[in-house]
Amino acid sequence: MEPNTETAPAERGAPPIGATRPRIWVGCWAAYNSGHLHGRWITVTNTDEIWDAVRAMLAASPEADAEEWGIFDHEGFEAAEVSEQASFDRVCALADFIGEHGPLGGKLLEHFGQNLDEASAAFEDYAGEHKGLGDFAAEFTEECGTAIPESLAPYIDYDAMGRDMELAGDVFTVETGFEEVHIFWSR
Repeated sequence: MEPNTETAPAERGAPPIGATRPRIWVGCWAAYNSGHLHGRWITVTNTDEIWDAVRAMLAASPEADAEEWGIFDHEGFEAAEVSEQASFDRVCALADFIGEHGPLGGKLLEHFGQNLDEASAAFEDYAGEHKGLGDFAAEFTEECGTAIPESLAPYIDYDAMGRDMELAGDVFTVETGFEEVHIFWSR
């Protein structure tokens, strides 16, 4: 394949690091099938602006009457999956979700099998970020108003308590880094 060096993602390198919004690289199938890589990076803003950019990219295609497009690459979507033929409504919804929740949003999408509705709903049951399940269990016990006598406190295994809460299905966790454990109550 002969790449169009003005628009090919691999030849120009990845989009700049630190982009504020996720981006997609939309390519022309007619050009691709004719041995040319033609497309452009589009910042995900709203559906209308994406369509305008796709129409302009297709109009500039080296192939006459180019109509079909595909999402060949993407960046800034964390662990969210963006398929080749994803609707621009879905792409915008994913970008908004990741923009609001960052890496945690991407991990939640993974946890819920890329179901955006379930991942969004999980935040209704968000119990916060903790160093681990043990810290969460200790905090939860304290918030419940249970007075633990000082003489017994060293004997309570909060790590086991938190692990039991997870194994029983009361909570689930999402780790985003070292001692960055996000706890969610299960529905």
